[in-house]
Amino acid sequence: MISAQQLEKARHAAGFIAALDQSGGSTPKALRLYGIPEDRYRGDAEMFAKVHEMRARIITDSAFNGDQILAAILFEDTLDREIGGKPSARYLWEEKRIIPILKVDKGLADEADGVQLMKPNPGLGALLEKASANGVFGTKMRSMIKRADARGIAAVVEQQFEVGETIIGHGLVPIIEPEVDIHSPQKAEAEALLEEQITAHLNRLGEGRWVMLKLTLPETAGLYRGCGEHPNCLRVAALSGGYSREQACRRLSENRAMIASFSRALTEGLSVDQSDAEFTGTLRASIDAIAAASAT
Repeated sequence: MISAQQLEKARHAAGFIAALDQSGGSTPKALRLYGIPEDRYRGDAEMFAKVHEMRARIITDSAFNGDQILAAILFEDTLDREIGGKPSARYLWEEKRIIPILKVDKGLADEADGVQLMKPNPGLGALLEKASANGVFGTKMRSMIKRADARGIAAVVEQQFEVGETIIGHGLVPIIEPEVDIHSPQKAEAEALLEEQITAHLNRLGEGRWVMLKLTLPETAGLYRGCGEHPNCLRVAALSGGYSREQACRRLSENRAMIASFSRALTEGLSVDQSDAEFTGTLRASIDAIAAASAT
């Protein structure tokens, strides 16, 4: 179960959410950017071991701490491993005072009505029980919106909040993540429809039932401010969605109601071949820039 201390930090503390939850599909690209091409490992087991080494190096670095980082999103494989001699989620909170969050979706279904819903997840209950037993605070699950299709967007938000109710029932806080494709020619229109749907679903949540939101940086600055002020929403986080760190931070600084939840923008410039001092310097510069944009 979540602690009052974690709940207070999630709602009020300064900082941003570090997204370290690359799944099997996105891990090869993350490793390439880190300087580890596919010919440096064989099969999924070696690949996940390599990416865990990368994540552990980031998490244990002195620049990565709870002063600027509110929470970190983990992949299930990371939850099952140790960092610094402790289970990963417990290391984050006990050693760094960073709230642990777990990615729980199983990927995207095929596109229909301009969106991609989440795939069925029959093992969700067991995963939530494991998350709770490991001291996890909340969860994250991602859908994708590619066009301004009212029916598709309504279906995405309905599914997100329906699964979110299950997560709340296990004593965890769900992060609702209906991503809007940054390359969509109807991005602004899709975001307007999304904001309406999210607000309607927030209004249906009962007292003391909390969610967080993770949304693409919008074309209309301040679009999600009302969502962030809703009593059932702890925080609104922004995903970088393929923007560079510079682009993402600039857009984020224009949206006062949002904090960052960046993945590629956070790890941009990090390399397996860097010395410890070079690695720390690069990571600290990223964290400082993202934290500053989140504070505006």
